[in-house]
Amino acid sequence: MSTAPRLDLTEDLHGVQVADPYRWLEDPDAPETREWLDRQEELFAAHAEATAGVHARFAARLAELERTGYVGPPAWRGGRRFVIRRAPEADRLALHVVDPDGTDRVLLAPARNETIDLWQPSDDGTLLAYELSTGGTEQSLLYVLDVATGTVLDGPIDGTRYSPIAWLPEGKSFYYVRRIADGPRHVYLHHVGADADSDALVFGEGRDAATHYRLDVRHGWLTISAALGTSPANDLWLADLRQAPAESPALRPVQVGVDAHTALRVGPDGRAYVLTDLDAPRGRIAVTDPARPGAEHWRDLVPEDPEAVLADFVLLDGELVVNRTRQCLAELTRHDPATGELVGLVPTPGQGTVAGLAVRPEGGREVWFAYTDYTTPVSVFRFDAETGRTTLWEAPPGHADLPAVGGTTEEYTSRDGTRVQLTVLGAPGPRPFILFGYGGFGLSMVPAYNPVALAWIEAGGGYAIARIRGGGERGEQWRRAGMLAGKQNVFDDFLAAAEHLIATGRTTADRLAITGGSNGGLLVGAALTQRPDLFAAAVSSSALLDMVRYERSGLGPAWTSEYGTAADPEHFRHLLAYSPYHRVEAGVRYPATLLTVAEADTRVDPAHARKMGAALQWASPNEVLLRVERAAGHGTRAVTTNVQLNADILTFCSKHTKLL
Repeated sequence: MSTAPRLDLTEDLHGVQVADPYRWLEDPDAPETREWLDRQEELFAAHAEATAGVHARFAARLAELERTGYVGPPAWRGGRRFVIRRAPEADRLALHVVDPDGTDRVLLAPARNETIDLWQPSDDGTLLAYELSTGGTEQSLLYVLDVATGTVLDGPIDGTRYSPIAWLPEGKSFYYVRRIADGPRHVYLHHVGADADSDALVFGEGRDAATHYRLDVRHGWLTISAALGTSPANDLWLADLRQAPAESPALRPVQVGVDAHTALRVGPDGRAYVLTDLDAPRGRIAVTDPARPGAEHWRDLVPEDPEAVLADFVLLDGELVVNRTRQCLAELTRHDPATGELVGLVPTPGQGTVAGLAVRPEGGREVWFAYTDYTTPVSVFRFDAETGRTTLWEAPPGHADLPAVGGTTEEYTSRDGTRVQLTVLGAPGPRPFILFGYGGFGLSMVPAYNPVALAWIEAGGGYAIARIRGGGERGEQWRRAGMLAGKQNVFDDFLAAAEHLIATGRTTADRLAITGGSNGGLLVGAALTQRPDLFAAAVSSSALLDMVRYERSGLGPAWTSEYGTAADPEHFRHLLAYSPYHRVEAGVRYPATLLTVAEADTRVDPAHARKMGAALQWASPNEVLLRVERAAGHGTRAVTTNVQLNADILTFCSKHTKLL
């Protein structure tokens, strides 16, 4: 395998000489970069040709498993019901509306290269604000349409990437977040049909440019949450919209400068319900008078459960429904909203994941939720508090024949003695395995329908999901144990999971592959460079891999609360210690590695994979491939595009673990 030229480039960073021989690959448009990419395309094409039969088999099965389609929980507004669905043969999600007379129609159907990033109907259901991006860029444009006619009334408004929408009760105005030119993000008030450039700046002036906001309006009260990037802590304010003009709400602090995450909702009973991890790493629900929203006035309603993590709650007439995860499995409980006393359970369809609790804004005794597990596509269920019954409300629109998948969840010991959970799927006995992990940003690896795992298991492999530190599986302490200086704990947990699979006879090092994307791709990069002897294959997708320079591109500046900043000497030492790109050494036999990127990725710069790929090709005799996807980004893809990517991943793992 030919190697890329290495620059004799080093920098003195905090007294340490740091080499960066492939910095020239950071420029995607440089002739030498394009030439190198052409060579990578040739290498991948040769691999694809040699494995075409296996790829075709995986692609066909993945496509079948995706034909279940998708349905999400309903959003009720003014007698209308709004639902996201994907038809069995469709490539993308579409937004449907069910009118009061029962007519079901498509309201928003994006083109092949478009993605619905967000949608929010007005309280009366007559208008819809929505955000579209193209080509995977996630650079949203905001529009407003008339729900009855489908006519676009407003937009596009630019600079609205990741903007929440909070409609005012009058249904003609909303709060949103906009970044104008290269300035910081601020909260604005927009009147439908008005020039967006004249929108009133409501909040955010003088705050850090990396601040992200959440907005909500309920029962005449506005809440604004502000967090620095992806920080686990937020500041929170509350305003009574009846007491001041919407352009200048009188915001009262709920918490400011507190190292905790808190959300607040004012209920129809006039009380403020607070969901917080302050003094409760697994979450608790408190109540207070919205006129006195500070923590000193909170009264615990549903205290922290030391064994379960609080995810969400909704208010019904005379009842509070709480969603927790216990050992990563959903648990829905019913409580007296006055006392918090447990009054019963909500039956769930199985041992899996519940999300998207939905109720009618005008009140009622019903709650809808989405349910999924490893072999159940997302379905929507309805619980009726009057009867105590849970029934299927809407199944996914398609069908696929699913394999039977056995599995166990067990614990193993990490390097420092911490006990970590691992779910192992597939038939017993030694076989090629894929180990998957993420370990960051508080995201939990809960059960979910997974065509990739099903296709791999059906072909004879085993699939394991490690619930390592950095995620939210055991609450905020578990997350923080995998942040900043604790990031090595994440990698240690993952490596110990691989050792556990080998020690228990499930697989061997020459039949074990690891996969992960985004932060999980960093996990894979760290694992393959720290223990190259432990794996036959590694697939790292859309990953941060140069941790010394990650802040200089994409959304890197928003992630310093997770990883730290190279500008700080102590943070720098931790980053350099595990930075996969900087750990590559000549002569080491690294596992066969596939690096996948999307050219339109605006979160993680594809330069990370280019530099890592060049370094591995220089160092190791094993196969190192770069797969470049055009007109796609970091997030949601078209189904057909996703099928091809996942088929390539499974084909590569199969080749190097000798599955097929």
